[in-house]
Amino acid sequence: MSTEVDICVVGLGPTGRALAHRAVAAGFRVTAIDPRPERLWPPTFSCWIDELPEWLPRSVIAVRIEAPTVWTAAEHRIERPYCVLSKPGLRDALPLDGATVLAGRATSVSAHEVTLGDGTVVRAGTVFDSRGLPALGRRRAASAHGIFVDAETAAPMVADGEGLLLDWRPENGAGPDEPPSFLYAVPLGDGTVIFEETSLGLRGGMPQHELRRRTLNRLAAHGIRLTGDEPSEAAHYPLDQPPPKRGVAQAVPFGSRGGMMHPCTGYSVADSLALVDTAVEAVRRGADPVAALWPWRARLVYWMRERGLRGLGRLTTDQSIAMFESFFTQNERGQRALLSAHDDYTALGAVLFDTVAHTWPFRWRYDLVGWTNRNRWLDYAFSPPDRVRKG
Repeated sequence: MSTEVDICVVGLGPTGRALAHRAVAAGFRVTAIDPRPERLWPPTFSCWIDELPEWLPRSVIAVRIEAPTVWTAAEHRIERPYCVLSKPGLRDALPLDGATVLAGRATSVSAHEVTLGDGTVVRAGTVFDSRGLPALGRRRAASAHGIFVDAETAAPMVADGEGLLLDWRPENGAGPDEPPSFLYAVPLGDGTVIFEETSLGLRGGMPQHELRRRTLNRLAAHGIRLTGDEPSEAAHYPLDQPPPKRGVAQAVPFGSRGGMMHPCTGYSVADSLALVDTAVEAVRRGADPVAALWPWRARLVYWMRERGLRGLGRLTTDQSIAMFESFFTQNERGQRALLSAHDDYTALGAVLFDTVAHTWPFRWRYDLVGWTNRNRWLDYAFSPPDRVRKG
């Protein structure tokens, strides 16, 4: 079977589904392809509220956190509303009623043609590839292990309406000669709180058993004991997926596959949602979507953030605390330039310079910029998994 449409979207994660939804709203004939198109996505999605596009209803927000907390050398309250997204709410806000939805796996994806495993061929004026990221290998990674804990049990660490974005307090049991990690913990709006020990920037990532051990140590430090039967989730993906090249005769990568994964934070959904209309409008004008999504300013921002990722991946715990302490004392525009803004290259350059310049002791700056210990933690031997207790 063969069909012809204006736009074909391969992969119906949040960003692929949003792209198909907005393309239909713009009047395009759309086919969307995914092996399980109606599944509820496994990961937890969060973002700054001001990152969400105006066309998205507020019903997608499961939990609003007015001023999330960051622990470095001291406690910092970030006066910028943050939210956890409702996965059912987000899916319901992105209906595909006007699109042709095919349940199947794409075996071949090119600039104007997609072939499914059953032999179906979809031809399109533009094909967007939103299937997510390729295999990790030894690339610089985000690794996280999250444990879902009843809100009442979690209250000593995370009360209702509060959230820990980065908790660098020395409570995870990791020694000074071990790769660093921090805790992320937020309520989910369903009576549970996720506690997620996270590592950023290590080549090949940090093993799940090590992250779980550290999470349990943190909880125990606050008197929180688990049964061992609590649900959990795992994350393990590359952070250094580059933006696509312009003028290449291939499907347009979009979302995390298309360079929208933030190299320093691991966030991608909000930025991708915000850029959906840019991509759709480029198709309407007959322009190159890659050029519209990735002007030189955005590419420069990605390049600077990727250099920040390299710095993150070679720091010790003490150095990480000092660096984040410096960053979270910077001005609001500078913080937004690193954490969110797609193309504010001037503010980003300034905040990166100031963060390094105000990290103490002075000698640690050499590690940040890669003059020393460039390959620290490469091939680090973590403890075997049989030493990790259940709860």
